[in-house]
Amino acid sequence: MVKVPEGIDLRGAAPLLCAGITTWSPLRHWQVGEGSKVAVVGLGGLGHMAIKLANALGAEVTLFTRSPGKEADARRLGASHVVLSTDSEQMKATANQFDLIIDTVPYVHDLNPYIPTLALSGTLVLVGYLGALDPFLNTVPLILGRRSVAGSVIGGIAETQEMLDFCGQHGITADVEVINIQDINHAWQRMLKSDVKYRFVIDIASLK
Repeated sequence: MVKVPEGIDLRGAAPLLCAGITTWSPLRHWQVGEGSKVAVVGLGGLGHMAIKLANALGAEVTLFTRSPGKEADARRLGASHVVLSTDSEQMKATANQFDLIIDTVPYVHDLNPYIPTLALSGTLVLVGYLGALDPFLNTVPLILGRRSVAGSVIGGIAETQEMLDFCGQHGITADVEVINIQDINHAWQRMLKSDVKYRFVIDIASLK
């Protein structure tokens, strides 16, 4: 059992128990704090929480995205920089920078462009995609930079409570859209089109 701190809106707190802890756990495991450089791949339910939490921990946050239209929202959430992953020159300019990259993309995609952006001994951690990597990873930048690729999923009760307490102290909640249960099929179709910022929350009172 966990306790939601007073003052946190329950609607915005609900996704903290999934997207919040999923992104908090790697931030804590890799000891992100003041002076850390963190990049987030993808701006969705997980990505927006990763930006908020990393920024609140004192990190300098960069968003990697394929969508130029997401820059304003990324900066509102706490990102200091936005890099178009489709722009090879922008990607080259970020070489050897990041202590940690949190990859939130939920489908198979090429990780190779992100590995060279890691600093010495940096880690890219997957929290969104479950499955085989395609294409294969080029091991050269991994070996030469003592870099790592890892995975992480949610966290235990104690860590979840730590995350909730931190969010309470910093006024952090998820950006949500509250829907009635009757609208769930429509919400599902919107989700498939990435048409939500950034989590749907069902109003259980609508079950009546």
